[in-house]
Amino acid sequence: MYFKNVSPESAGISSKHVLDFVKTLDSYSFCTHSIIMARGDKIFAEIYYKPFHKDFKHRMYSVSKSFVAVALGMAADDGLLSLDDKMIKYFPEHSQKINSSLIKDATIKDLLTMQTAIENGIAWFSLNTDDRTEVYFRKDGEKIPGTIFSYDSPGSYMLCAIVERVTGKPFLEYMKEKALSEIGFSDDTYCIKTPGGHSFGDSGVMCSSRDLLTFARFVMNKGEWNGKQYMSREFLEDATKKQVSNANTTEVTYGTYGYGYQIWKAPRDGFAFVGMGDQFAICDPETDFIFIITSDNQGSSPSTRAILYHELYKTIVANLGEAITENKEAHSALLKYSENAELFSLRQEEPNPFEAQISGKTYKLDSNPMKIEHIKLCFDGKKGTLCYKNAQGEKELKFGLGYNEFGKFPQEGYSDMVAGKSAPGNYYDCACSADWIEDKKLRIKVQIIDTYFGNACFVFSFKDNGVSLLMSKTAEYFLGEYEGIAYGYCQD
Repeated sequence: MYFKNVSPESAGISSKHVLDFVKTLDSYSFCTHSIIMARGDKIFAEIYYKPFHKDFKHRMYSVSKSFVAVALGMAADDGLLSLDDKMIKYFPEHSQKINSSLIKDATIKDLLTMQTAIENGIAWFSLNTDDRTEVYFRKDGEKIPGTIFSYDSPGSYMLCAIVERVTGKPFLEYMKEKALSEIGFSDDTYCIKTPGGHSFGDSGVMCSSRDLLTFARFVMNKGEWNGKQYMSREFLEDATKKQVSNANTTEVTYGTYGYGYQIWKAPRDGFAFVGMGDQFAICDPETDFIFIITSDNQGSSPSTRAILYHELYKTIVANLGEAITENKEAHSALLKYSENAELFSLRQEEPNPFEAQISGKTYKLDSNPMKIEHIKLCFDGKKGTLCYKNAQGEKELKFGLGYNEFGKFPQEGYSDMVAGKSAPGNYYDCACSADWIEDKKLRIKVQIIDTYFGNACFVFSFKDNGVSLLMSKTAEYFLGEYEGIAYGYCQD
C-alpha cells in the first residue's frame, strides 16, 4: 500500500469542511506543526506550518509508547517474551535491590495497560541518574499491579528496555527489520537515548508525520500490509481494544474512553496514539479514517485537546461518506490556505510609540530566581532584541513584533541525544514573536522547535523608570532558568 494525495471530495468529504476545521484550530491559537487526514491509502489533507515540512523528524513524545507496545508484540511473536512474564525477570541485576514486593509482582501486561504498582510517578530527570532502569526499582509500590489504571511513563520506558534486552538492538531498529522499513517507514527515523543506554521509549521517537501515518495505518490494518501479515493480528486487536477503564473519577473527557496496550481508546470504538504537546494519531475504523497532528500546545493541552476532539468528530468524522462531486473553488481555497500556513506567532499590527522611550536603555534587576542581572530591549522597526545577562553570561534573543524571528535560543548546554544530560555547546532552534498587550507592557513568546519542544512567555511591564519582569515556561526539564519574577530600575 502507498499513500496518494487526492481531493477531499474524492475521499468523501467537502473541502469546505476540511478548511473550516483547520481554520477553527488556528482561530484558537493552536501552535500546530502539521496536519494529515487520510482514508485508506488516500491522503485528502496535508498541511505543514512553516518552517515545518514533510521530511521533518518530529519529537513524538508519548506517541512513542504505542510504538513500544507494537515492538513488544513483535518480540512475543518471535518467542522472546510473554505478556504474563514478570518485569523483574528481565532485570536480574536489580532483583535484590527492590524495596517493594508490589514492584516485583508487576507483569509485562500490567505495564502495557498502565496498571503498574506505581501511582505517583518518578521524577527521574531530577535524579541525575546514570541508569534509568535502576531508578524504577527504588520506588515503593503504592497499589497492587493489575488493579487500577494510573499513567506510568517510566513503566513504559521499562517495557522498551525489555524489548532492547531480548532483541539486543534499539527497539525502533528492531521494528524496522520486522516490518516498518518494508512498508515505507523512513530509514532515518530514530529514538533519543536516556542515561543507561536504552532508547527513550516513553517519549523519544523522532519521525515524520507521514511516518506516523504509516505506523497508524499498519496498526489499524492489524499488522497486514499489501496482503502480507507482518505480526500477530490478535495482538493488535487486543492492543487497540479497551483493556482497562481509565475513568477513575466522575469527570468525562476525551481521555476516559478506556486504555489498551499503551494505546488510548477514542470515540466510536476508535483508538489513538497520544503525545505531550498534542501529538496525535486518531483512528476511526468505522470510516477508515486516520487523523495526524503534530503541535506544541504544552501548557494548553487540557483546552486544546477538548477542542480538537470536539471539532474533529463534529466537522470531519460526522461528514465522511462516499465520494462527492468535486468543488474546485473550495478545494483551491483549501490548497491556498495550506500552502500559506505558518507557525503561530503573536500579532502586533500597529507600532507602539513607547518603544522609543525604552529602546537601548539598561535596567538593573534586583536579586531574582532567574539570576538575571540586567536587561535591555532594543527596537528596529518590526524587529526587536532582548539583551540580558544571566549566570551563563551576556545573551541576546531576537524577536519579531507580530511575527516569528527564527534563530538559536541563547541558553547553552541543554540535552541533545541523551535526555536529561547536559550537552555542552548545544543550542536549540527557536521562534520568537512579541506584542504589546498594554501600552507599557510587552509580551514575548518563545517556541523551542528542535529535537525538544517547549515554550516560554516573558512579560515586561514598565512604570516610571522601573520594570517588572514575569517569566514562565512549559517544557520537559529545560528552560528552568526562565521561571520567576523580577524587578529593576533604569540605569541610563
